Amino acid sequence: MWNAITRAVSPSLDRCELSHIARTGIDIALARTQHRDYLRALESAGCRVIVLAEEAELPDSVFVEDVAVVLDEMAVLTRPGAPSRRPEVASVADLLRHYRPLEAIEAPATLDGGDVLRIDRTLYVGQSARSNPDGIAQLRKLLAAHGYAVQGVAMRHCLHLKSAVTALSDDSVLLQPAWVDRERFGDFRIIEVDPGEEHAANVLRIGDALVMPASFPRTRQRLLDAGFKVIVVDVSELQKAEGAVTCCSLVFRSDP
Repeated sequence: MWNAITRAVSPSLDRCELSHIARTGIDIALARTQHRDYLRALESAGCRVIVLAEEAELPDSVFVEDVAVVLDEMAVLTRPGAPSRRPEVASVADLLRHYRPLEAIEAPATLDGGDVLRIDRTLYVGQSARSNPDGIAQLRKLLAAHGYAVQGVAMRHCLHLKSAVTALSDDSVLLQPAWVDRERFGDFRIIEVDPGEEHAANVLRIGDALVMPASFPRTRQRLLDAGFKVIVVDVSELQKAEGAVTCCSLVFRSDP
């Protein structure tokens, strides 16, 4: 069984942080409808969905992935790179402590969960504007005793590492070569996004299923042709907030 911690959409989502896309109007009612559809997609992939109440004064709080890294043995609370997002951590920590022992990234380090891509026992961490070298070093130290390797990954032109590359299986990745070098993931089977779908590399793996945005049909076809099971969901309003499908949940095994 998988657990998926989520949070309802904030009424202030249109005041979200943005880094690499232009600000456009967000329909909050539609965003909430799409988020409910996303929760149903998680359930169809085998998740028990847990929904935290909305945080009216925290615009980006629907993007719960950024505030923690959850592994089988423990969870690490992050220190988000955007100061406005740091108050999001406390309520997620209150819930996570019922499932995992907790550790935390400490100042002056910063780390966003969206920069952390786990494949088997290796965590690839984007060297981004939101995750600094100290954050990567602290994560490496916290996880060393549990047998995890932590590797920094250079990236460009995107917010988080998982905007550029996500896992399809333990030996396959979906990758946007304009934002991260193919060679960095040369040990894996690489499927590139369709050239006309710049933001399509972010998919959420849950067991043998993949959840991905409905807005990338050509990349979806590449995944189907490769034999993957794909569940699509429309998250267009959340995409206006520089969000996608991985960032709206913390997915982990209930019985690791």
